[in-house]
Amino acid sequence: MIAGIRGMLTTLGWLFKRPVTAHYPDQHLPVQERYMGFPALLWDETAEEPFCTGCMVCIRECPTQCMTAQMMDNPKFTDGSSHRRKIIETFEINLNRCILCGICVDVCAFDAIEMSYEHELASYGRAGARADLPTLLDVGRNYQVEASWVPENAEKNVARVALAKKAAAAKAKDDGQKAEGGAAEGTDGAEVDA
Repeated sequence: MIAGIRGMLTTLGWLFKRPVTAHYPDQHLPVQERYMGFPALLWDETAEEPFCTGCMVCIRECPTQCMTAQMMDNPKFTDGSSHRRKIIETFEINLNRCILCGICVDVCAFDAIEMSYEHELASYGRAGARADLPTLLDVGRNYQVEASWVPENAEKNVARVALAKKAAAAKAKDDGQKAEGGAAEGTDGAEVDA
């Protein structure tokens, strides 16, 4: 009898407290900064192309082999608006097989893939859990905005910075060759006069 009364008092005590649950589809709890959702491909705004070059390192290192990709020659490299010789043509992640371990992020040398905050890509179809290139890029763009993402190695990976660095190096090389050429002409002329 006393146990029953204690139980009723406990229930009545909780009756006047605020609920701690969220009614999920209608209410969303905030995602923490360190949250690791599904992988996403990131977009280089300066070249209007993905950071991914299709090097396949993430695919080789993935423990579940949930990713596939194909690369192609980058048309922007030939006209000089990008420093990436190759770029991805297709990229797909099977989200049913992905274990969200983050190894793909750790091995990527091009700042091309990050673990986003996205966790709501459910569908009713079995093939609906496959994220293709446009989906991964959309998730990546959203992540870049939400997280105020900045590349870790901008000198190497951001097209505008890499192209400016390459142009400065080429100009310095040309200036050095002109200076050497001018010194050599002056020396040759001095020998002829003597």
